[in-house]
Amino acid sequence: MNYAVQIVVDSTAPHALADWWAQTLGWEVEWQDPAFIQRMVDEGHATADQTTTHRGALVWAVGAAIVAPGEDRERRPRILFQAVPELKAGKNRLHLDVRVGDDDVEEVRRRLVERGATVLYAMQQGPTSWVTMADPEGNEFCV
Repeated sequence: MNYAVQIVVDSTAPHALADWWAQTLGWEVEWQDPAFIQRMVDEGHATADQTTTHRGALVWAVGAAIVAPGEDRERRPRILFQAVPELKAGKNRLHLDVRVGDDDVEEVRRRLVERGATVLYAMQQGPTSWVTMADPEGNEFCV
């Protein structure tokens, strides 16, 4: 059997972090249907406190997802940013490696810092080098 996976990132501001990562990766924030959400509240299947407004639209408060561009909605990569009450504590046991292809790595890192990322440290192993960074909520990733 062949399964699809989703990566879930705990976050105190999941919608803002989804926006940040969508821009970083060139992905899209997965659309949430405000009319459906409102209907679920109106019919008693959800409560108003389970919703919030982000960028002027009604969305589920629990989180937001980003997806890689593509046609196959069921198989394309997806990252879900899920609301949790606590701040990040300690080092991640899992992180993303952002592979920038032919783009200028130093320019990519500079733009990420301008947008709120933090450089943590640089490493090299033989001819391969990378920089470990943190997103605006402190989640580590490498470029």
